[in-house]
Amino acid sequence: MSILIAILVFGLIILIHEFGHFLLAKKCGIGVVEFSIGMGPRLCSFVKGETRYSIKILPFGGSCMMLGEDENETDPRAFNNKPVWARIAVIAAGPVFNFLLAWVLALVLVRAAGYDSPQLIGVLDGFSAQEQGMQAGDIITAMDGEPVVIYRDVTLHMLTDPVNPVTVEYKRPLEDGTYETRTALVTPKYSEENGGYMLGIEVSGYRQPADSAGTVLKYGTYEVCYWVKVVIKSLGMMVRGQIGADDMAGPVRMVSIIDDTVEETITYGWDVMLLNVANLCVLLSANLGVMNLLPIPALDGGRLVFLLIEAVRGKPIDKEKEGMVHLAGMALLMCLMILVLFNDISTLFL
Repeated sequence: MSILIAILVFGLIILIHEFGHFLLAKKCGIGVVEFSIGMGPRLCSFVKGETRYSIKILPFGGSCMMLGEDENETDPRAFNNKPVWARIAVIAAGPVFNFLLAWVLALVLVRAAGYDSPQLIGVLDGFSAQEQGMQAGDIITAMDGEPVVIYRDVTLHMLTDPVNPVTVEYKRPLEDGTYETRTALVTPKYSEENGGYMLGIEVSGYRQPADSAGTVLKYGTYEVCYWVKVVIKSLGMMVRGQIGADDMAGPVRMVSIIDDTVEETITYGWDVMLLNVANLCVLLSANLGVMNLLPIPALDGGRLVFLLIEAVRGKPIDKEKEGMVHLAGMALLMCLMILVLFNDISTLFL
C-alpha cells in the first residue's frame, strides 16, 4: 500500500506539472504531440485529436512533447513559431502549477490540522532566552530581521545558523489586550541532553486551529512560502558545505520516507495518514517548482533564461548552440540522478 501511495504522490505532482505545460500550450495554440506520465516504454496510450496520451512503465517523470519544441518547423502551430512571451508562459506554467498544487493542499492541511504558532509556553532554566527576560506567552515575530510566522521558522533559523547570537523580536500580551514589542539578543547554548544548540524556548506541540477563512488563507499560503524558503536555504547550505550528498534524498529515499510516514500514522486513522501524506505532497511539489526554475540547462529555468535573452535582444539564440547547452545540462543532470540514486540505495541498504 505504501508503494502504491508513493506512486500516486509522485504521479500527481508530475501530472500537475506537465498539465501546466499542456494547458498553456493548448491555450497558446501550440500543437501537443504527446502528453505522458512516467518514463520508458509505453504501458498504454490512446490518441485524441492531435495528441497521444500515454502512461509509461517507470512511475517517475513525465513529458509534454510539443510540436517544433526542439527542431525547426514550418507549421505555424509549432512551439518555436509562437511569440516569445507565449513560449515563456508555456515553460513557466509547469513550476507555477506545482506551486498551485502545493497551495491547494496546504489550504486543506491548515483547515484540517491548524498551524504551529510561535507563541511560547515557557523558557528553560539556564538558557539565554530566560536570561534575556523572555517568558511564557511571548510571541516571536522575527529573528535577525527575518519574519517569523510559524514556529518552524525558528527551527529553520537554528538549522541554518545554530551557533551565533540571534536578535529575537517578540511581542508580549498585556492585560488590556494589546501587545508590547520587545527585542532580545539570545545566544544559543549547547545542550548535552539534546545534542545540539538551543535558545531555551518551549512551544506547545499542538497546532493552533485555523478557525476562519482568513486564517486558513494566510497560513495555507505561508505554508507554501515556508517550503520554498526551506529549499532555497538548503541549496545555500549545500553551496557553503553545511550539508553534503548524504543529506540529499532522491526518489528511492522519498519512497522510503512516504512508506515510513504511512506506517507510523495509519494506526491513528486514515485521516491522520492522509494529512501527513498531503504535507509531504506540499513539500515535494514546492520543491519541484523551485528546482525547475533554477537556471540550469535542460530544466524549465534554463529554457526560460534563453527565452528571456531572446525577449531582450529581439531575436532567438542559435537553436543548434542552445541545443548543445541543453544536451550538456541533461548529461550533467543524468550524472547527478545516478549519484543521488546510488546515495539513496547505499544509505538505505548498505
